[in-house]
Amino acid sequence: MSIFDRLLQKQIKIMPRSVNAVARRARRKKVLKQAKGYFGRRKNVWTVAKNAVDKAMSYAYRDRRNKKRTFRRLWIQRINAGTRQYDMSYSVFMGKVKANNIELNRKVLADLAMNNPVAFKAIVDKVK
Repeated sequence: MSIFDRLLQKQIKIMPRSVNAVARRARRKKVLKQAKGYFGRRKNVWTVAKNAVDKAMSYAYRDRRNKKRTFRRLWIQRINAGTRQYDMSYSVFMGKVKANNIELNRKVLADLAMNNPVAFKAIVDKVK
């Protein structure tokens, strides 16, 4: 006697297997939407698109932090180039800026060095 025959004798109802197809489809559609614009199978094949999107997200997370480092390096280079014109190094300039309690950050100083050399020269003259 099979299991099904025994279940029929006991009058036990078997519930159907429950799957959440709505959520599954939504999850896949979300990933495929994120993969829009990718080349080849990365844009429309679920497994390939999922891997490509995961990799892209990890790069994006990493590079949001790297962008801050990159900009800080750029600002330092610009300030250094601006201060070298007045026979001063970057480190000496920044030390004197802090000592004179000038509350300008590197972003603003770099912008002044690039776009407003007169104002930057005034700051250099003040800290000398």
